[in-house]
Amino acid sequence: ILKDNKNLRRIHNDALRGATGPDVLDISSTALESLPSYGLEAIQVLNATSSYSLKRLPPLDKFSSLLEAVLTYPSHCCAFQNLRTEKQNSLLSIFYNFSKECESTMRKPTNEVLYRDYSYNTSLWSAEKNMYHFATDEETSPYSYSAIFYDSEMTGFDFEYDFCQPKILTCTPEPDAFNPCEDILGYSFLRVLIWFINILAIAGNFTVLLVLITSHYKLTVPRFLMCNLSFADFCMGLYLLLIASIDAQTSGQYYNHAIDWQTGSGCSTAGFFTVFASELSVYTLTVITLERWHTITYAMQLDRKLRLRHAVPIMLGGWIFSILIAVLPLLGVSSYMKVSICLPMDIETGLSQAYILLILVLNVVAFIVICACYIKIYIAVQNPELVAANKDTKIAKRMAILIFTDFTCMAPISFFAISAAFKVPLITVTNSKILLVLFYPVNSCANPFLYAIFTKAFRRDFFLLLSKLGCCKSRAELYRMNYFSAYTSNCKNGSSARAPSKASQALLLLSALEK
Repeated sequence: ILKDNKNLRRIHNDALRGATGPDVLDISSTALESLPSYGLEAIQVLNATSSYSLKRLPPLDKFSSLLEAVLTYPSHCCAFQNLRTEKQNSLLSIFYNFSKECESTMRKPTNEVLYRDYSYNTSLWSAEKNMYHFATDEETSPYSYSAIFYDSEMTGFDFEYDFCQPKILTCTPEPDAFNPCEDILGYSFLRVLIWFINILAIAGNFTVLLVLITSHYKLTVPRFLMCNLSFADFCMGLYLLLIASIDAQTSGQYYNHAIDWQTGSGCSTAGFFTVFASELSVYTLTVITLERWHTITYAMQLDRKLRLRHAVPIMLGGWIFSILIAVLPLLGVSSYMKVSICLPMDIETGLSQAYILLILVLNVVAFIVICACYIKIYIAVQNPELVAANKDTKIAKRMAILIFTDFTCMAPISFFAISAAFKVPLITVTNSKILLVLFYPVNSCANPFLYAIFTKAFRRDFFLLLSKLGCCKSRAELYRMNYFSAYTSNCKNGSSARAPSKASQALLLLSALEK
């Protein structure tokens, strides 16, 4: 009646209430969206294959007699992983101290298994000896636990079979390596860290965007690029916030929410955000580095200076590329539904594998370009005879920090992801979540500080913005006077300068790093 009924969408909640059965419930190939909450206690076999609408299960204590479950989604088997029948649980709670006896009872004669002398090994069950009276006469004291249980409770119970060889609930299909039986983040310490990291990324990048957009100073190329970088890293913070929120909501019961989350719009949105943000951030970091290299290399050739009309189409290309890369998994090239953290880890087809490899190779190439540019910049301005030692050290430290954060973010992710793309995974999905929280968002947290907040130009704009709100007016006036003095000095030096020098290039680089 129920099996293969495509029109069956609902069973009344009281349909099985008070019934003595059924022992077997087969709802395969139906459109059922939920099971009734009552009358499930007698079910020993549950068959729900090809029931794609059944995404949530009733409370597990309702399946008190369940021994076998054949379901549609592997995540539901996580719910039954450690489930035992009600009868077995009650027996195990009382016979906890008897578990060691199984090894000695399995091969002993029946009379040795069923009968014990009062004085035999009493240390094993001293609590039970004090609670219940056992006769000392071996013939009148069978070890059948009749002194502990009523006869009705002992009906059908066999010590050797029910206790030493307990019935284990079997469930198929079993969870795979991509979706282990755990919550979204898996580890408890990651739940704490991800909130700290996503709040830092969102707050830091939002502050940078607000200050740069509201600044009354001219929008220069470095400012324009920094706005793009901050927006990309802000999107990464939103992705982490979404993952952290869903993990908090489904903690301990993710098996009941896994299908809705991974096949729904939420996971697709999160996946789009993270891929778009990651690629736009890497692209913008590369453009910022190339712009700095170009500024230093062609410092005195004003006709070759990169202007805003050049930077806009360059970044427009980056936006189009990032959006395209993020949309492809939504169109069937790889998939965001493969894992609970909504990253495109599906490499079943050759096209999906090529897609993942393309992203990873481009990220590695971008990192090499960034390193090469900063090394060339440092070599170009490194001149102990002309450049003050403290300025030389400052340049080296700033570049080392920028390269180190890029390496910390890209290297672990790229290494393990490339091996997984070739179907030789060196790390499990559970452990990859550590990379997701600790390494993946490093740039998104560090970039607003390294490229903006720690610079003098940003601090000037920040205090000027606060002065408009009535705060820190004296500090803002000091920055305004310093900026005017520096601008006047640069104009005078610029009119008298005739040829570039290593020292002037170094000062220009420091200025560029402070923008």
